[in-house]
Amino acid sequence: MNGDFPAGGLRVRPAVASDLAVLARIEERCFDSDRISRRQFRYLMTRGHAALLVVEQAGRPIGDAVLLFSRATSVARLYSIAVDPDARGRGAAVALMKAAEREAWKHRRAYLRLEVRKDNRPAVKLYESLGYRRLGEFPDYYADHMDAWRLEKSLAPELHPELAAVPFYEQSLEFTCGPAALMMAMKSLTPELELSRQLELRLWREATTIFMTSGHGGCGPYGLALAAASRGYRVEVHVSEQGTHLGDSVRSEQKREVMRLVQEDMYQQLQALGVPIRHAGLDVAEIERCLAGGGIPLVLISSWQIYKARVPHWVVVTGTDESFVYVNDPFVDREEGETLIDSIHMPILKERFKSMARYGRAGLQAMVVLYDK
Repeated sequence: MNGDFPAGGLRVRPAVASDLAVLARIEERCFDSDRISRRQFRYLMTRGHAALLVVEQAGRPIGDAVLLFSRATSVARLYSIAVDPDARGRGAAVALMKAAEREAWKHRRAYLRLEVRKDNRPAVKLYESLGYRRLGEFPDYYADHMDAWRLEKSLAPELHPELAAVPFYEQSLEFTCGPAALMMAMKSLTPELELSRQLELRLWREATTIFMTSGHGGCGPYGLALAAASRGYRVEVHVSEQGTHLGDSVRSEQKREVMRLVQEDMYQQLQALGVPIRHAGLDVAEIERCLAGGGIPLVLISSWQIYKARVPHWVVVTGTDESFVYVNDPFVDREEGETLIDSIHMPILKERFKSMARYGRAGLQAMVVLYDK
């Protein structure tokens, strides 16, 4: 790039294949590391859950923005934005951001989120001037150990959810979503609690009931409730069926019998501790009742609509509004380019959440609610 950009209006449009070389050069001029390669740009341009926008001046590309839409939620994420250094100060970044918001809304996303370096004051000032608010922070986020702000903007101004301050913990293994969700709830109620992989695995050992030929088991509602109750938390359990929970995970009658016996033992222990167990269906109104009473609900969902995997998965509900249920999801799909920001306070349309919160052929609905000790 020679820095000689002609005057004229700005136009934002979808990227095309002929833009790839110049976009790669802009990356080299803008970033010392973590650059998007030409090959990566091509992939982003053709994948179904991303949008690559280009801002041009007098027909010449001078910047770009990458949006990701990788989940069955109502969040879009600004993955990257870059403007050639010689073209800055002409409104290109603002034009890209406004176009990104329109693109996100076109994809039925009600929120746009991003991360930004704390020391990048011009960028922080720009985002905040456009209405982005600080959702939280990521310590030691970048390669040089700089912290990041998490920013968010509601693209539907009428949405003003009151969300519980639930600290986030990312599951470290594919089968520890239940313990990770439980740790988030416990940390919310007991701020001094230290979260660690040791605690994550200890909770998994205490809570799991699944018995399989190979691989690892998961955690049912009784196991999670018992792990919490044994630590002094007030707990209530909601389950829609009294049979063997998550029994669809095994085919062997012998193995299902082992699961049944373990679950029955957990049930008896919960009864001895006085933990209320409600056998009824689960709806959003019941979740909202628990939230209003100071509870932190853990809800079992099927991962199919989010990850295209037919496995049970635990999330923490952090709040609701007229349209959405908000959850902390302990799984971060890093293979799809996601970061922690994609898993915190994820807004899911209430009707979609209702269909998610069922697992297996029997449509098991399960919720474990923690209250302060």
